[in-house]
Amino acid sequence: MPTTTESRKHLVLVHGLCHGAWCWYKVMTNLRSAGYHVSAVDLGGSGMHPNQLDEIITFSDYIHPLFQFLESLSADERVVLVGHSFGGLAISLAMERFPHIVSVGVFITAYMPNCKDTPALQMAQDLTLAKMLIRPSHFFLEDMSQDSLLTSDKYGSVSRVYVVCEGDRVVNEEFQRFVIEDSPPNEVKSFPGAGHMIMLSIPKDISLYLQEIATRYP
Repeated sequence: MPTTTESRKHLVLVHGLCHGAWCWYKVMTNLRSAGYHVSAVDLGGSGMHPNQLDEIITFSDYIHPLFQFLESLSADERVVLVGHSFGGLAISLAMERFPHIVSVGVFITAYMPNCKDTPALQMAQDLTLAKMLIRPSHFFLEDMSQDSLLTSDKYGSVSRVYVVCEGDRVVNEEFQRFVIEDSPPNEVKSFPGAGHMIMLSIPKDISLYLQEIATRYP
C-alpha cells in the first residue's frame, strides 16, 4: 500500500490517438487496488467524449479536456502524468502549462518532444497510426509546427521517464530510441516483447512500474 505522501499523488492516464480513457481499465483497476488515486481522461473527440472529430479543429480543442481536468485539482495534489503514444504530446503541453503540480511525466512508447524543435518534426514517421487504431482523429500538424510551444523553464523543469516497448510495431523501437536520444529523460525502462498496447497486454507489469515511479519522484 502507498504511504500517506504517495497516496496524495494522483496518477492521471492519457490515451493515444484514436483511443480513449477506456484503454487504461486494467491499469486503473490494478493501481486502485493498490490504494492509489488514479484517473483517466478522454481527450477531445475520443472515447466517450461527446464531441465528434469534425468539431475538434485544433490541438487546443483536442487537449482541452485534460487541461480542464488538471485545473479542477486541488492545489496540494501532485500529479504523475502518464501519456501513451500520441498522448505524449498532450502531456508535454500539460507539463508546460502545469509544471507546479506535475511531479513526473511518464512517456509510454510515446512522442517525447524536446524544447528545441517543433513537435511536428517528430511525427512524420508514424502516419500509419491513425489507420490502425479505432476512432478517427487528427495529427494537428499545423498546430504542432508552432515555435515555443514548449520551454525549458516549464516543460523542461519537470522530470521525465520513458517506457520502451521493444515489441511495438506501431511506434517501433528504433523510433523510440531516437526520441530518447533526441530528448534524454531522467530514466528509461524497457519491456522486452511488449507491444504498443502495453496497458492491455501486461497491465500488471506497467502498473507496478508506475507505482515505483510514484514513490521515487516527489
